[in-house]
Amino acid sequence: MAEFVDPIIDSVAIPRPVPGAPSLPESHRTVPIPSTASWFRKILAFAGPGYLVAVGYMDPGNWATDLGGGSKFGYTLLSVILLSNLMAMFLQALSAKLGIVSGRDLAQACRDHYSRPVSNALWFICEIAIAACDLAEVLGSAVALQLLFHIPLLFGVIITALDVLIVLALQGRGFRLIEIFVVTLIATIGACFAYEIFFAQPLWKEAAMGFIPRAEILKNREMLYIAIGILGATVMPHNLYLHSSVVQTRDFGPASSQRREALRYAVFDSTFALFIALFINASILILGAAAFHTRGLHDVADIGKAYELLTPTLGAALASTLFACALLASGQNSTLTGTLAGQIVMEGFLNIRLKPWLRRLITRAIAIVPAIIVIAIYGESKVTSLLILSQVILSFQLPFAVIPLVQFTSDRGRMGEFANSRLTAIVAWVVAVAIIILNAELLWLTLRS
Repeated sequence: MAEFVDPIIDSVAIPRPVPGAPSLPESHRTVPIPSTASWFRKILAFAGPGYLVAVGYMDPGNWATDLGGGSKFGYTLLSVILLSNLMAMFLQALSAKLGIVSGRDLAQACRDHYSRPVSNALWFICEIAIAACDLAEVLGSAVALQLLFHIPLLFGVIITALDVLIVLALQGRGFRLIEIFVVTLIATIGACFAYEIFFAQPLWKEAAMGFIPRAEILKNREMLYIAIGILGATVMPHNLYLHSSVVQTRDFGPASSQRREALRYAVFDSTFALFIALFINASILILGAAAFHTRGLHDVADIGKAYELLTPTLGAALASTLFACALLASGQNSTLTGTLAGQIVMEGFLNIRLKPWLRRLITRAIAIVPAIIVIAIYGESKVTSLLILSQVILSFQLPFAVIPLVQFTSDRGRMGEFANSRLTAIVAWVVAVAIIILNAELLWLTLRS
């Protein structure tokens, strides 16, 4: 009997990949690794996936949480940014290990290992996380367009749906071009914040003390809320799925020594890129503390308000404009990784790939609809609250990505000689438990209030 093919589904979906096929097959092993090259050339060859991952750690959702934390509590929450980035570096290294050693991304590994109901539940939770991240991208880009060109926020939200064209254009021209585009925008964001920090003249001694954790953070409900928002904005669940896939774009050999070398360079790539993300995240919070908190402005969590105050406060003519340019670059950068993560998650969990334009429209619609509803009902004043809420939602999704990642990379049957050592496994489980406890405490404090 001939197999029935739904003409509607067939018109929008790419055929289901065969079991064991990699995600993003059009980019799989497309970047050559010269075996006889110097270590520096190999670093350059492996450089790229880490920057795609780092984008998620400096997206517009970080801006609201970091600005709010800096203006309200000064430099205190810098310790949260540091610890979050260290956790991110560790977890992304595990994600790269899973992809390089097993040849499966995290979503595919979940589908292989868990029952269908559990796998589908994890997929649904991950889609919520991607929608929350996309919501931050939409709002961040729309706010930047409003600040730079005075476009009404509601129209700016709608315009952001068109950035799907940028993604499709880059995807059709090779994976390296996507990476170059991302690195260029990251450099733009970094340069903008270097300018801001130069004129903000932070109290560097107090800033250095801010990197030391304080028990006060756990006792103050408002501080804890922003702290977990920073955690959710920094350690992003869908980035764990993304990294385990994009490391497979490098054409390294199958031998154990070649995989070990690939893992070493991939971890260096992601760690270095996340140090850049740490600089940018810390710069946003330091800017909030130096420009606003030290001047008695303790409630500047709104990005628009920060834009208005930066130039008169710092006395730098370009401060506000560069702030908005960096925000727009951040939103557009996050669009690329959100698209890739969405494709990887859908293919990995459901074993099906929608065409890129349809996938992007679906995720954009999921993000745009709540943004439009909130803006239409409550006005533009609630945008920052929605940004912070999106990051808290991301934080609550983290355990559902972290626990499978730690489980799989500790499995000797799956990872062989590359399985986590006892010490690595202990650290990984401590990180997972810490995330769960922090989320539970925030939920308890929120319900009690």
